[in-house]
Amino acid sequence: MTTAPSLSPSLSRLHSARASPFPKSPLRSGAGVAFPARPYGPSLRLRSPAMAASGVGGNGSPMAPEDSTVSSRLGEVKRVTKETNVHVKINLDGTGVANSSTGIPFLDHMLDQLASHGLFDVYVKATGDTHIDDHHSNEDIALAIGTALLQALGDRKGINRFGHFTAPLDEAAVEVILDLSGRPHLSCGLSIPTERVGTYDTQLVEHFFQSLVNTSGMTLHIRQLAGNNSHHIIEATFKAFARALRQATEYDLRRRGTIPSSKGVLSRS
Repeated sequence: MTTAPSLSPSLSRLHSARASPFPKSPLRSGAGVAFPARPYGPSLRLRSPAMAASGVGGNGSPMAPEDSTVSSRLGEVKRVTKETNVHVKINLDGTGVANSSTGIPFLDHMLDQLASHGLFDVYVKATGDTHIDDHHSNEDIALAIGTALLQALGDRKGINRFGHFTAPLDEAAVEVILDLSGRPHLSCGLSIPTERVGTYDTQLVEHFFQSLVNTSGMTLHIRQLAGNNSHHIIEATFKAFARALRQATEYDLRRRGTIPSSKGVLSRS
């Protein structure tokens, strides 16, 4: 008579971790976007023992293996001026939930791409002097998103830091290369053939990324490889940016929570 082989204690624990469902953490909701009920900032806590065992985070990316309690990296910014009133929340370890109401319909569509393809949860509510034009709202929204990203990244320990992605959209193709270096720089090589997409001034695309770069401390290169449809070119840009940013903010398991710089620090100083 044969008997089934017994599992070693370590294998039993691994089997148990894989078989058990992930416990749900309490959430607080804000205007349709659920964010974990934890303080905003760079706190890193794994959501469950099973995730810790697998090394997988909330957005499917690797987590720093030595930290068994990592939570979502969150940023929240409120920016109020005589021209605009902007409220931004971002969860870098989200699931791609977008809730944007900027008063600029085309920009809302682009922020949807940022959330969906970056797997970030993005909440943006803004009012502004769009009766004049979209310039002030476009700028202040990007400044606030960059500041929220800066908050969420914290000291940037354990991340990949660099991101590179090329996104096609029909006849258009755009390449984005970025470095979460702490040093703001933008090189934008877009050639958008029309002055507007809907009511959106296409000059504001470069200005959006310049404003985001300035507050986030990011080096960003955008190159258009092909394209003659303005909508396609801009949307491919936001999709490529989202995927490159997702790659840069994900964790490198081999780095084991260290700062990805030979200087030992990534800052905006």
